[in-house]
Amino acid sequence: MKQRVPFLRIDVETAEGWLQRPSVLVLDVRDAGSFARGHIDSARNVTMSDLSGLIATTPKDQAVLICCYHGNASQLYAQIFSDFGFSDVASLDGGYEAWQTRPRIASGPISGALREWLDARGFPANGINAVILNGMTPLMKAAYAGDVAVTRELVAAGATIEARNDDGNTALWLAVAGGSIEVMSFLIAAGANVDNQNDNGATVLMYAASAGKAAAVELLLRVGADPTLMTPDDFTALDMAATIECLTSLRHARRR
Repeated sequence: MKQRVPFLRIDVETAEGWLQRPSVLVLDVRDAGSFARGHIDSARNVTMSDLSGLIATTPKDQAVLICCYHGNASQLYAQIFSDFGFSDVASLDGGYEAWQTRPRIASGPISGALREWLDARGFPANGINAVILNGMTPLMKAAYAGDVAVTRELVAAGATIEARNDDGNTALWLAVAGGSIEVMSFLIAAGANVDNQNDNGATVLMYAASAGKAAAVELLLRVGADPTLMTPDDFTALDMAATIECLTSLRHARRR
């Protein structure tokens, strides 16, 4: 074993710089389900059982950035790489949670009207993906308000459609809660995951069914939302249907 070289602990701003390197190896050590729901671009999902082969086949001068949930487990992995002589290893402080909720500059044009809209709601004027109380993003706010024009401009400017709030809900959930079929349709067309399960295992279809939002249930089923998904307590959207309209739609979908 080579002499240990101390690993670095870096914040998300520094991590963004690391990701500009042409050959950085990004490792995500969270569980496979969490990784599937969202991860840093180019990241590779690994476990302790993968390390022996990975360490044996990776050059010791390879830059390695390691991410976990909150920045704790990643330090353990970084220590192992360091102990095996890797000279350029970093653990992401705050983990993927910090990465996902980091303020980001807009990737597209942002109008003066949108800057004013953001500022009026407590976001930085260019904080397209900024986060405020309860993990709310500008896109979630616009979706809940049913403001399709602002929703469209935010997405065009680089808003992350799959950002999750403190409950694990995305903008699509907020659009259903706000009752806007138009915003729902736009988000789905823009690539929103209709089967995202929040921290309680509930999907937006389950929520729509339980809230008696028949039009939302119809739309979600039409675009392919899975009515067979279950919560950890084995409840499906059909079990949660609050109205006969929702119940009928879900029963029909299950028979297809």
